[in-house]
Amino acid sequence: MDTSRPEDSTRDFYDELAATYDLIYADWAGSMARQAEALDGVIRRAVGTGPVRALDCACGIGTQLIGLAALGYSMSGCDLSTAAVARAAVECEARGLSAALVACDMRRLPYADAGFDAVICADNALPHLLTDEDVTQALREMRRVARPGAVVVVTTRDYDAIRADRPVSMPVQRGGKAGLRVVTTQLWDWHAGSPVYDLTHLQVSETAPGQWVAASRTTSYRAWTRAELSELARAAGLTGIRWAAGAETGFFQPMMIAFR
Repeated sequence: MDTSRPEDSTRDFYDELAATYDLIYADWAGSMARQAEALDGVIRRAVGTGPVRALDCACGIGTQLIGLAALGYSMSGCDLSTAAVARAAVECEARGLSAALVACDMRRLPYADAGFDAVICADNALPHLLTDEDVTQALREMRRVARPGAVVVVTTRDYDAIRADRPVSMPVQRGGKAGLRVVTTQLWDWHAGSPVYDLTHLQVSETAPGQWVAASRTTSYRAWTRAELSELARAAGLTGIRWAAGAETGFFQPMMIAFR
């Protein structure tokens, strides 16, 4: 009998990906800066221009966290993947940045109540949770650790469009470093009659000119619509819930903006 839990496969996926996650990007540093600028604009409009204590509750290797720390935010970060958190710590230290980092499940955040001005869950992390109960619990935890008036920002893929098309693959991305190329793509296998899909992440890396090695890893997502997530956010006690597109925010994914 298979006794594995969905969070185990998610943790394994990102533990395996942590060392090469940045190679998905053609320019990881540039992407960090652009994403931080977009998030900063949203957060500042919500909480003002003073010092900001922010939690990135799906920080990964630091793609959003590092950029916000570089803008002067007092950052805490957590992630299900121990390897990703360890990589984020190394990347912060290499840049002379400080962030309080811990490995944990976003459904059980190890923080006191009302400690943050902003809570961020970006880059399609929340849809790893596959049930209403788990998403509501995660959003309830984000609300709990946010101070009254704080903003909660969640970004996901545009699943309203994706649910209609049910794609089976994603375009190839090219990255790399030190003159060596890395090619990444995704295969999506949808569960029959379900908004859940298994994503197989394929990464082919050039180890020397003309010599390649391949790796693959698989995890699951649920294609939550904006209306579904808004309803669950209300059930979690969040208020002022609205969605903003990239044309408004400058971020590459649709963004749910909500408040405690």
